[in-house]
Amino acid sequence: MSDSDDEPLTLSSHALAALAEFNAEKEEHQSKFDKLQAEAEANGPISMDAFTEDWNESQFWYSDQTANLLATRLLEKATPESTIGVVSAPSVFVALKNIVRHIQADARPKLLLLEHDDRFGVFSEYQFYDFNQPFKLPAQLKGSVDHIICDPPFLSEDCQTKAALTTRWLLKPNLPHQRIIVCTGERMENLIVKLYKSLDVKTTTFEPHHARGLSNEFYCYSNFECEDWKWRVEA
Repeated sequence: MSDSDDEPLTLSSHALAALAEFNAEKEEHQSKFDKLQAEAEANGPISMDAFTEDWNESQFWYSDQTANLLATRLLEKATPESTIGVVSAPSVFVALKNIVRHIQADARPKLLLLEHDDRFGVFSEYQFYDFNQPFKLPAQLKGSVDHIICDPPFLSEDCQTKAALTTRWLLKPNLPHQRIIVCTGERMENLIVKLYKSLDVKTTTFEPHHARGLSNEFYCYSNFECEDWKWRVEA
């Protein structure tokens, strides 16, 4: 073995600077996350800023305006006995949390978040969810949800179908005035209408917007009309 084999590995100044920047960003995100956890436990206002999007996980958060609009529509006609389910749409869940904190505790509907990203485990309403196993959930959740929103993470027939199976499994059967919202790509329209046909879900005129933009055209599908949208008239 030569003397050179014993020499310690050194990084270039450029690599050291990049490493320092990476560590600083990591510490900043951890600090934001710790703050968020404290806010969640204290029932304070919450921001999505602490949750950086992971595009590999197909994470694209809604704009605040879209998230608040969808949350408001889900809350309409909800009672303290109601449960609002959120499937793979954490930005809407955060908007719901921020709205209901202004409602007297005993008058608030219950919330449920089904999400693959376990960072959202800071919330007591969080339940881990993998669309590949659509029914791998606590048995007590079956038929427990009054109003629901689902935003399947991937624009594939497999993902959309399995997410629909979960949504239908969660919903209370034959409930009048039930509110169902599905947000996904325009190219999934025919499949969504087919999957939710028995629940009267149709394409609406509302187009959700994302905080960082999205190249795919996005549609909102729902079983009800409201001030923010009407059903699209078929050509």
